[in-house]
Amino acid sequence: MSGRDVDRRGKTRENRNSTWTSWLVPLIVVANIAIFVFVMFINDCPKTVAGANGDCMAKFLGRFSFQPLRESPLFGPSSSTLEKMGALEWRKVVQGHEKWRLLTSMFLHAGLIHLLVNMVNVIAIGRRLEQQFGFIKVGLVYVISGFGGSVLSALFLQNSISVGASGALLGLLGAMSSELLINWTIYSSKLGALFTILFMVAIDLAIGLLPWVDNFAHIGGFLTGFLLGFVVLIRPQYGWEESRNSGQYGARGKAKFNPCQYLLFFVAAVLVVAGLIVGTVMLFKGENGNKLCKWCHRLDCYPTSRWTC
Repeated sequence: MSGRDVDRRGKTRENRNSTWTSWLVPLIVVANIAIFVFVMFINDCPKTVAGANGDCMAKFLGRFSFQPLRESPLFGPSSSTLEKMGALEWRKVVQGHEKWRLLTSMFLHAGLIHLLVNMVNVIAIGRRLEQQFGFIKVGLVYVISGFGGSVLSALFLQNSISVGASGALLGLLGAMSSELLINWTIYSSKLGALFTILFMVAIDLAIGLLPWVDNFAHIGGFLTGFLLGFVVLIRPQYGWEESRNSGQYGARGKAKFNPCQYLLFFVAAVLVVAGLIVGTVMLFKGENGNKLCKWCHRLDCYPTSRWTC
């Protein structure tokens, strides 16, 4: 944590930033890679695809070879393997009571390209947050945001399966955004940092408009992470008060939260808890989000002359 204090002459000096050692984010990356390798082992393309010797991609990998490009353009396993390993699928979650898929799906990936893109971004974003706030807070944001993305995805995409860490990743971006806002006064170059974060979010949400990309997981993860950032990443600001020491007047820093921070904290806490509870209850009752929001399907895929949804 960083702080400021004032010497007796009234001059300010910055304390050296103390950081946490980042180990959770690298562990998440290693776990995702290991799970992908295990999924490819179970997939065993040469055994499961008819005429696989001529169809599987990267045949030299043996049972780790990828499905044909027409089936898995991101160089990964079959959709049936992903479903078997814990992909998010509405009927299995609601009718089959396999609620654990809301969490396991965030550790599965549709292909090698999907995995690499997500893990590079998790490292770039997650390490910085973990170094500043520790593994517990970042772990909570990652898992709860991934869960929030899965809930919104299952509410709106009930005829397809979904996998990936994108919801959790957007949750980290959302938390980074709200952390900057709620701790606004302790940062320099605020607008530049905010613009960079919003640009990254805009790119991810724009990619989500393409076919076969689960933008509801992106949106749900971002909103959950954005609200969580106000709750778990709040940092005290520093005010100044006069003190009398040995007959001399001086000033000392006093860590405290300002009223705006308290307001954002309580509003965000209520919204994130209420949102997750309402969304989960609606999902398990079998509600279809598309019936409640007739235009929301446009948020997941926007048709053009080059593709349809």
